[in-house]
Amino acid sequence: MGHEEIGMVPNEKEWSKSEKEIARNVYRAAYNRECKAISENVRKMAAEIENSTDLWRLHTYLTEKREETDEKYDYRYSVLRFVFARLLQEGWIKQEDLSGISEDKLQEIFAIAEFYASV
Repeated sequence: MGHEEIGMVPNEKEWSKSEKEIARNVYRAAYNRECKAISENVRKMAAEIENSTDLWRLHTYLTEKREETDEKYDYRYSVLRFVFARLLQEGWIKQEDLSGISEDKLQEIFAIAEFYASV
């Protein structure tokens, strides 16, 4: 979903040094949590492989997850609010993880997350 579609344009507001550190830690933690979940699913799927169909199902799953994570995890500051909103909505991060980020950025992140929840 493009930023323009939800009535918001990427905001180039500066991120302070401490906000950048918080953002980097939140981003990495979310990415690692999601990769761990994918790994656990892969282990389960691999343990259940009985035929070539099962094998290619695993391949398809991995390909889809790779494409999804490549699209989702974008660390450009101009889109990071959208990334965090999506991660909030999907449960990979919690509101408290973003503690220390300015109130205006948080309000924007929460508003975008609410929009994502409604579609």
